[in-house]
Amino acid sequence: MPNDFNQQVIEEFRANGGRVGGPFEGGRLLLLTTTGARTGAPHTTPLAYLPDGERVLVIASAGGSPRHPHWYLNLLADPRVTLENGVFTYQAKAVVLEGAERDAAFARAVETDPGWAAYESSSGRTLPVVALETVPGVMPTHTASSFGQALKAIHDAFRRELALIRKEAATAGPGLGVQLRVNCLSVCGSLHHHHTMEDSGMFPSLAGQRPELAPVIERLGEEHRRIADLMARLQEVVSAEGAEPAAVLAEVERLTEELESHLTYEEEQLIPILDGAATT
Repeated sequence: MPNDFNQQVIEEFRANGGRVGGPFEGGRLLLLTTTGARTGAPHTTPLAYLPDGERVLVIASAGGSPRHPHWYLNLLADPRVTLENGVFTYQAKAVVLEGAERDAAFARAVETDPGWAAYESSSGRTLPVVALETVPGVMPTHTASSFGQALKAIHDAFRRELALIRKEAATAGPGLGVQLRVNCLSVCGSLHHHHTMEDSGMFPSLAGQRPELAPVIERLGEEHRRIADLMARLQEVVSAEGAEPAAVLAEVERLTEELESHLTYEEEQLIPILDGAATT
């Protein structure tokens, strides 16, 4: 069973779409559910994570304890895990990174937060870094009360991630850190996937059901194209040799401004339709 603190975080996370206060406030947090190596029972733990493209990374720090945390021992026995990110619950496979890949990932974590190095030093062990990779072909689920609220939750997740990246870029020292670059590329990849799914699925479906939405769908599609151009510019800047955080921040702010206008308009126009369709 999780301790009282973890249980409080878990309940707050689930009640507020992934948002929590206390030491995790304003950070990247997920819930990892493993299968107990000895008991076979599900065991849920809140963990900080690092974006890493289509997967995420977690570190078995146990707060600097000399012993590996239970969740890590559990996934060694059974790498099939469940992740909750505040929007979706999905199945993943845990892969323990080794050698140079592990060292590079841990260096990125330390670059972001030197506390990881302090944990490793006090623990007396090499902290394992674990990649959590989505299981292909298994559809994620969401706990939103309606399709419209699910869309709002997805939008809010993008808002939170871009706000974190803006903060990271604004407070970074000279030279663009590797993890900040990865964070930018990861959110661009996720946003591209979301817009592609809308363009190929939700928008054509709504247009077919509600012909009067044609001007709205056309505007949203055009906004997707403008946002894609801004993401391409951001990707170009973060990938350039000698990139500086200030240049990245300027591009992230341009993207955020355009995206916020787009998300607000989409919510105003489509959430009433989606929620109405769900009740008819």
